Amino acid sequence: MRRGIAATALVAALGVTLAACGGSDSGSNGASKSSGELSGTVTWWDTSTVGSEDKVFKKLAEGFTKKHPKVTVKYVNVPFGEAQNKFKNAAQSGSGAPDVIRSEVAWTPEFADLGYLAPLDGTPALKNQDDFLAQAAASTKYKDKTYAVPQVIDSMGLFYNKKLLKEAGVEAPKDITQLKAAAAKIKEKTGKSGLYLRGDDAYWFLSFLYGEGGDMVDAENKTITIDNEAGVKAFKTVKDLVDSKAAITDATNGWDNMQAAFKDGKVAMMINGPWALADTYAGKEFADKANLGIAPVPAGSGGQGAPQGGHNLAVYAGSKNLDASYAFAEYMSSAEVQTQVTKELSLLPTRQSVYLESEVAGNEKVGFFKPVVEKAVERPWIPEGGSLFAPLVTEYTKVLTGQTTPEQGAKTVGEGYRKLLKDWK
Repeated sequence: MRRGIAATALVAALGVTLAACGGSDSGSNGASKSSGELSGTVTWWDTSTVGSEDKVFKKLAEGFTKKHPKVTVKYVNVPFGEAQNKFKNAAQSGSGAPDVIRSEVAWTPEFADLGYLAPLDGTPALKNQDDFLAQAAASTKYKDKTYAVPQVIDSMGLFYNKKLLKEAGVEAPKDITQLKAAAAKIKEKTGKSGLYLRGDDAYWFLSFLYGEGGDMVDAENKTITIDNEAGVKAFKTVKDLVDSKAAITDATNGWDNMQAAFKDGKVAMMINGPWALADTYAGKEFADKANLGIAPVPAGSGGQGAPQGGHNLAVYAGSKNLDASYAFAEYMSSAEVQTQVTKELSLLPTRQSVYLESEVAGNEKVGFFKPVVEKAVERPWIPEGGSLFAPLVTEYTKVLTGQTTPEQGAKTVGEGYRKLLKDWK
């Protein structure tokens, strides 16, 4: 799931204990390996979407207890927008951290740099390691060690309502110019808005930044690039979409507002990823799943680009049950489990072998997103990667809502990055 880097929490944390026969809910993570059998408790923080994805992951966690009946899995769904800081606070205090966390890809190097993750090299967690997609495995590395297991990989596309586009007599737009023209016709013919542009989360800005040939930073050369010409142009592009009324936007609660507007047919298009499919299909406009179309994010003047996202499974360095935690991470990232996840949620697997499974190879949404992911722009896998979004989202929202100019917005973000990355240009 990927609601967004700075997403507002959707729900309160949900804690559910999945007790296996012979397990204990005493709260102790103490483990025993008498006769080589795993036992004890593994607490897992899952950050997937409540109401759709969480049901699937909870059920899969139960499958682990069937394989290891003396292990109790304590499943806790933590709102995505709260999980990063909640884990850091718990790990720093040494109290309350989970054994395993579903870590957004940008969090992994940060947690590793802080010393909060257990290295997985040489452990059962990395079983069949060579099977992982290279771009998925990249985010699990930090200073020549592996600190996580790739669980899902994703990128973004343009979701569109086929019925509304047909009524307006337009095709899915391939670039920004076509997007504006299509939005105008959609408004004229249907009275609906063309695009819902999420304005409260800077992750949704990245496709426009990459589309202008820009990036947040150049990690290899330790250079800030968000405030260069391409960055300013990207800010101008999103502002123009709002000013021209090709897009509507928001400053708060963007996920809920965007999903509701698209599912109810109030807007014809939105930019989103495979994590949104289950929730989108729940909308009245997509009771007939065939009405949902997906195309590449419209290209900018520098080409088409979308960010690489996804989630890893990381083991807390302070876990009192490392053996069972390694085994749980391996199980939840296994080909068997990834195949089931793709079958039920259309999330993209991280193992090459899974794409050969008939249930995955024949999945229409995987068929679209796989080539998108293969061309996705890798984000900087640096400890500060997740922190780059805080200054960016503030100025992104200000630009969209007219509180600052694109030029000033880009300049302010650049200044924020130079304070964060002190030895960078």
